[in-house]
Amino acid sequence: MDYFQIGITLLLGLVASTIFTGILIPILHRLRTGQNIREDGPRSHLAKSGTPTMGGIAIIAATVLSCAASGAFSKEMWVIAAAFVLFGALGFLDDYLKVMKKHNLGLRAWQKLVFQIAIGVGLAIYQSNTSVFGTTVHIPFFDVYLDFGIWYIPFIAFVVVAMANSVNLTDGLDGLAAGVTSIVAFFFALAGSMFSLESGSSFCGALTGACLGFLIFNRNPARIFMGDTGSLALGGGLAAAAIIMNMELVLPIVGFVYVMEALSVIIQVVSFKTTGKRVFKMAPLHHHFELSGLSEKQTVGMFWICTLIFCVIGLKIV
Repeated sequence: MDYFQIGITLLLGLVASTIFTGILIPILHRLRTGQNIREDGPRSHLAKSGTPTMGGIAIIAATVLSCAASGAFSKEMWVIAAAFVLFGALGFLDDYLKVMKKHNLGLRAWQKLVFQIAIGVGLAIYQSNTSVFGTTVHIPFFDVYLDFGIWYIPFIAFVVVAMANSVNLTDGLDGLAAGVTSIVAFFFALAGSMFSLESGSSFCGALTGACLGFLIFNRNPARIFMGDTGSLALGGGLAAAAIIMNMELVLPIVGFVYVMEALSVIIQVVSFKTTGKRVFKMAPLHHHFELSGLSEKQTVGMFWICTLIFCVIGLKIV
């Protein structure tokens, strides 16, 4: 897939997402899918209460439609799209229970984890049996391939689960997850094109456009949130695309923001449980910067720039 084709796929995703999101907002308002804002979060976020959530439906629909229209819907594309949609379905069920059924906690953590692991194991089995790389994984910087053998399946399952939940944690400020993901997805679209990985490149091009279209309505002040429907789909879709393109270990580099968001939560919990002290003013990390004096727009902009820098580094090492 050349750069012109990526541009066309991206444009299709952008237009479709813009249209779908615009249509979805009044529907979600009528269904009263307003977001419940945590009272223990930053006080400034309480004004967002009632903003419709589950907007990830538009991102998913636009991405899949754009992929189909691109003409690159191969077996690999079906696998990536299937993981993307399944993660979106999991997020939708969680959102539905929390917002529509008023079950504050939604699905239990173990239920989501089992489902995510199952998808990861399925991806690992498919890739190890169909890819020319088998169970080998590319190690960035050193440019070597390491055969993980029997550890390949648990490794891939970990990548999928970690990525999905890291993006989920990143979705906490207006435009943060959608903006960061559009940059990361565009990186994979370009990287896939460099190595003639058409399916992964096409999917990521479509996902880039879908995120940008959604961002029109999700930027500060947001008129709609993606919810777990969107954030889990984004994380699962990116992980699936990276696995199919054999770029699993590039993910934590270009997705540095995702990694830091997840690590901040882990560090905060471990520190508080072991010492009774908090390392950050609030976790995930974006809240720490907010409470340190940065505005929401400044924090989001800083994270976008950070992602762009690490994606440039990623292009130098793939």
